[in-house]
Amino acid sequence: MSVSPPPTNQPVNQPASQPSKTGALVEITSLSKQYQEGDQLRTVLDQVNLTFSPGEFIVLLGHSGSGKSTLLNLISGIDQPSAGSIRVNGQPITELDERSRTLIRRDQIGFVFQFFNLIPTLTVLENVTLPQELAGQSFGQAQQSAMQMLRQVELADRQDSYPDRLSGGQQQRVAIARALAHNPSLILADEPTGNLDEETGKLVLKLLLNLTQQAGRTLIMATHNPTIAQFADRVLRVQDGHLLPVEAQTLAAG
Repeated sequence: MSVSPPPTNQPVNQPASQPSKTGALVEITSLSKQYQEGDQLRTVLDQVNLTFSPGEFIVLLGHSGSGKSTLLNLISGIDQPSAGSIRVNGQPITELDERSRTLIRRDQIGFVFQFFNLIPTLTVLENVTLPQELAGQSFGQAQQSAMQMLRQVELADRQDSYPDRLSGGQQQRVAIARALAHNPSLILADEPTGNLDEETGKLVLKLLLNLTQQAGRTLIMATHNPTIAQFADRVLRVQDGHLLPVEAQTLAAG
């Protein structure tokens, strides 16, 4: 997969009035997010307009505090914007109540985090199964899909192990299985290799990309690692409240 960003290094700012005719999975319109810090009003995102297509792998580059994680939280409905709107699969999540947003996250979105977020008192299989059971699946159905994912991440033989018995790379593979077991159309990954050594990070990244590509899922990944960005279909740098397209040659040179 090659990097194919837009040709200019200008803020990605498609017309807000443009109707949805592209079949985009995620549509972001005039999105802004501000935080009050003492007497100062800090703008993290400023009038962002974007679309993300089904099956696309997008990397968000930026330093800590640039707004990468904020954008992921807004897309998922965990956080609410100061202005603007977001639609996921055509659903206006910024207009929904908290319960409805939670249901969209449960049914349509998978999360992969830097620090795994596995429940230490549950086995590997129980960690992967639990979200599906909470979504209303029967134990048998949840266990079947969980075991299928554990086989794909090559950890079926560790189904009865607890997280503290696994290496960091193994824990992240379990976290990937958990994120994908309910077959979401959108995967949000926040520094998924940031807590791993370089070699393990490469293996985990390859696994995540293979599993998302095979099913045609959209993957949006926040990272500060330009090496990861070179595998993306599109690379955007979060800077000064805007999202700037990054050219392939810039990454290769850097």
